[in-house]
Amino acid sequence: MISNCAANDGFEISPRFRRTLEERIARLERDAERDEARADQFVDGDHIRRQMRLVAVQRTEALRMRLFLDRARIRVPRPMIAL
Repeated sequence: MISNCAANDGFEISPRFRRTLEERIARLERDAERDEARADQFVDGDHIRRQMRLVAVQRTEALRMRLFLDRARIRVPRPMIAL
């Protein structure tokens, strides 16, 4: 759980790390859609429940990462000093 202090402070991440998280979010959401569609193929109720639990976990993780990115700022590179 994120403490109030950490949530209010904000933090900086690199553009590369942000891009990596955005790609991971897209994969999680795409996989959740595919896994949800696949649940129709199952007959056993336990299989369907496990599949839908997987979908819920994927969407929850994607949301958690989106919230993380909302609180983060992109780190601005330091200016290079001319020698």
